[in-house]
Amino acid sequence: MDKFMKAAIEEAQKGLSEGGIPIGSVLVHNGEIIGRGHNRRVQSGSPTLHGEMDALENAGRQSAKVYQESVIYTTLSPCSMCSGAILLYGIPKVIIGENKTFLGEEKLLESRGVECVVLNDATCIEMMESFIKNAPELWNEDIGE
Repeated sequence: MDKFMKAAIEEAQKGLSEGGIPIGSVLVHNGEIIGRGHNRRVQSGSPTLHGEMDALENAGRQSAKVYQESVIYTTLSPCSMCSGAILLYGIPKVIIGENKTFLGEEKLLESRGVECVVLNDATCIEMMESFIKNAPELWNEDIGE
């Protein structure tokens, strides 16, 4: 497994262990992780702190050039909000752990020139299937249903 997806999965597992939703993300620039995060909506009482948003926040302010040279890894297909941030900052590539349990805005991203690579990783799928089965109300809240 790619070391960056492994890091995103570790973030997702950290979120789950904190009582949150198991979605993790890392932002990679020039082969180095510059931001890592996980969905912390529950832990922080935040309506917007998805995994990708947390990774971007933890990367801190970056120049447009850094974002345009970066790759974001996420364990789950990015939602509308996270896809918007990817588009806003011009991140050209998204590596997605899985899109079986939730299909986000991959078509939108691709229509705007973002390369989306879906791994269909068994660990990511099992983690989300188990979470959705065990906490459907929390999952539905996270995706706005």
